[in-house]
Amino acid sequence: MKLDWQTYDHARHYDELVTPAGRARPGATSLLAHLKNLGGDEVLRRKKLAEQAIKAMGITFTVYSDGSNIDREWPFDIIPRIIRAKEWERTAAGLKQRLTALNMFIDDLYNEQKVLKDGVVPRHVIMESGNFREQCVGMRPAHGVWAHICGSDLVRDADGRIYVLEDNLRVPSGVSYMLENRRITKRVFPELLEANDIVPNGDYPAQLFDTLASLSPRPKDDPEIALLTPGIYNSAYFEHAFLAQHMGAELVEGGDLVVGDDDCVYMRNIEGLSRVDVIYRRIDDMFLDPEAFRKDSMLGVKGLTRAWRKGKVALANAPGTGVADDKVVCAYVPELIKYYLGEDAIIPNVPTYLCFVDKQREYVLKNLDKLVVKPANESGGYGIMIGPVATKAMRAEFAERIKASPRDYVAQPVVAISTAPTILGREIVPCHVDLRPFSLQGAKHFVTAGGLTRVAMRRGSLVVNSSQGGGSKDTWIVN
Repeated sequence: MKLDWQTYDHARHYDELVTPAGRARPGATSLLAHLKNLGGDEVLRRKKLAEQAIKAMGITFTVYSDGSNIDREWPFDIIPRIIRAKEWERTAAGLKQRLTALNMFIDDLYNEQKVLKDGVVPRHVIMESGNFREQCVGMRPAHGVWAHICGSDLVRDADGRIYVLEDNLRVPSGVSYMLENRRITKRVFPELLEANDIVPNGDYPAQLFDTLASLSPRPKDDPEIALLTPGIYNSAYFEHAFLAQHMGAELVEGGDLVVGDDDCVYMRNIEGLSRVDVIYRRIDDMFLDPEAFRKDSMLGVKGLTRAWRKGKVALANAPGTGVADDKVVCAYVPELIKYYLGEDAIIPNVPTYLCFVDKQREYVLKNLDKLVVKPANESGGYGIMIGPVATKAMRAEFAERIKASPRDYVAQPVVAISTAPTILGREIVPCHVDLRPFSLQGAKHFVTAGGLTRVAMRRGSLVVNSSQGGGSKDTWIVN
C-alpha cells in the first residue's frame, strides 16, 4: 500500500487532510507523517486490529433487506478526519444558533403560529406536512424546547466552506458510533492520541443525562430516566442499549411502562411500580401511544401523550418535533434564524429548490440530470435520486412524482463534498465524507466535539449512509 501523499489522487475535491500540493493540512502533519513512517504493511495490520476490536466489542448495526434484519459489524476506517478547533468553535456556535431557532419555530407552530401569520413560512407547507401533530397544539414543554437532541448533517463543498445539508430532529441516531470510534482509535493508534492535542468527546452520555434531567417535572436531584426502545430488532438497538447503560438510565420497551389513574408514568419491576420522570423515546410519533396516534401500535404506551400534556412526564424529543425535520422546512431555516433571533445564519444551507414553487419546479424538471432530488420526509439515504448517475428512466419517473406531489420533493445541486484518505482493500484512496455532530438543548446547550464522520466506502460514491454501504471515521478536533 502506497503512503506517498504527493501521489494521492484527490485533486478534483477538497480533501480534509491533504492539500492539492500533497502536503498535510494544518493539524494533520503528525498524523500523515506517522502513517508514512509506519509503512503500508503496518497500517494494514492496524486495520485488522480495528476489525478484531469491533468484533470483540460487539459493535453492530442492522440493515433491513427483503423483510429480514441482518446484524453487521460496524464498518470503520482507521484514518481519522481532522478539524481545527478554531473552525469547530464557529461551527458549534452555528449549531447552537440553529437548534435554538428551530425550537422557537416548533413552539410557535403549536401555539401562536406567528411565523405563519407573518408569511415567513407558507401555511400550506405546515398544514400539508406529514409530521404536524394536532395532538400537540397548545403544549408548552419545559424550557420551550421540543427538540432536545438534534443531529445535523454537515458537508464541506469544494470552496472549503461547511454547509448544512439537513437536520435530524425526530430520533437522530449515530452518536454511540462516534463514541465507539474513539475507543477503537485508542486501541489502534494509542501513540497518536498521546502525541496530539485532541479534544475529548466522551462526555456526551453525561451531557445527555443532564439535559434529560433538566426536563423532569419533579424537583429531584436524581430523576428517573428511561430510554424507550422499539426492541432488539430495531436498526439502532445497539445505540439504545449503549446510551442507556452509559447514562445509568433504564432501557425499556412499551410493555414495561404503564400510565396510572393519576396520569403519571410508571415502570414495572420486580418490586412493583416506580414512577418515571423523563422518557428519551426512540420510537416514531405514530407508534408512541395507541390512545393518541396509531391505535394498532404495540410498541408504545397507552396514555403516554396524555401524561405528557398534563406535565406528569417529559418526552425527549417531544412528539410533533418532526414538523421541523422536513427537507422543505429546512430550506427556510436561515430565514427562521433571522426571524426569531435577528441574526444571520452562521452556517449556510446547501441551496435547495422547492418543487411546490412553480419557477423552482420548472428549473428542477429541466435539470434533473444535474440535481439530487429528495423526498421531504425520508431518511437514511432512501428514496433519493442522484441525477448525474441516474438512468433516463429513473429521471423520467422522478419527474412524474414531482409533478404529482410537488410539496413532497426538494432538489439540491450535487455538492462536491470533501474527501478524506480511506483504506479500500490495499489502497488509500480519497472517499467522500460528511459529518453528523449532535446538539443538545434543555436548560443549557451542548454540542459534541466533532461528531460522527460518515464515509462512502465505495470508490467514487457520494452515499455515506451505513444502510447504503457507508462507514465511519473517528473525528478529531485538534487544538
